[in-house]
Amino acid sequence: MQINVALENDLIPDKYAKYAPEKYRTKDMPTVNFPVNITDIPDGTKSLSVSLIDYDAIPVVGFPWIHWLAANLPVTDIPENLRATGHAVFGTNSTWHAVKTTDTPADPNLNQTYIGPMPPDKTHHYTLTVFALDTELDIKDGFFLNELRHKSQKHVLDIAIIELPARA
Repeated sequence: MQINVALENDLIPDKYAKYAPEKYRTKDMPTVNFPVNITDIPDGTKSLSVSLIDYDAIPVVGFPWIHWLAANLPVTDIPENLRATGHAVFGTNSTWHAVKTTDTPADPNLNQTYIGPMPPDKTHHYTLTVFALDTELDIKDGFFLNELRHKSQKHVLDIAIIELPARA
């Protein structure tokens, strides 16, 4: 399986990241995902799942920042603004950390969606992983990364990974 994301100047396009226009934002955060082209999906694939994680965030916040988790995607390319299609189950991203450590109320429009890259200090590299699964997972909106990992065990047919840089 191969994945490809169209870059601009070798970076995630601004409209999906820190400099996204207003129509691509929710509460001043970029919430419209970039499209992902997927080829050579293995026979027998029943669903896809995706994660986007910023490991370069560790020195900044102390842990890898989860920007996007989604499961039970159709076996096809991932369209721009996947959430608007209603064709996936969305996991909890790292904005949940603010909910747990402050009085910020949980908001699924922010905590359970794609949150685009917003590196504060320098260009960060984001790890996009797409999993081809032999089943649809028994999983609900708001799942966490560990649940996705546990439920996916013994169902992964293939994995594709790409590193995507985004500017500060």
